[in-house]
Amino acid sequence: MEHLAILKKSWGLLQKILSGEKKIESRWYANKYAPWDKIKKGEIVYFKDSGDAVSVRAYVSDVLQFNLTPLKVKEIIDKYGDDICIPDFPKFTKMFKDKKYCILVFLKNPVAIEPFDIDKSGYGMMSAWITVDSIDKLRKV
Repeated sequence: MEHLAILKKSWGLLQKILSGEKKIESRWYANKYAPWDKIKKGEIVYFKDSGDAVSVRAYVSDVLQFNLTPLKVKEIIDKYGDDICIPDFPKFTKMFKDKKYCILVFLKNPVAIEPFDIDKSGYGMMSAWITVDSIDKLRKV
């Protein structure tokens, strides 16, 4: 499977992925949304900032999934926060305090790729993670 992760542009995470500073992509959910149970080691994640073209690719080196409690959130942030590149710990902790699930996607070999646009028709305009057999299914022709 291949995955498309859409990032919040204002957080400036794409460059941190490329530089290797951001080693883990995290998703925090109230419900089990993709990529929960849909991503495996060795698969590819393509990244784009919201409103921009897809421009980065990385491989998945590991995946961890957690059912959250306040203590588990603290443990995750303490252990993995630097590699997730959480921009503001107090704000982040407050923003995600009511989430029930967390998935950590460990990234390796991130590279810039020739940018391409996507068509999210049928996936929901608010989709921030899409899993497909091939990224070509999302490429705008």
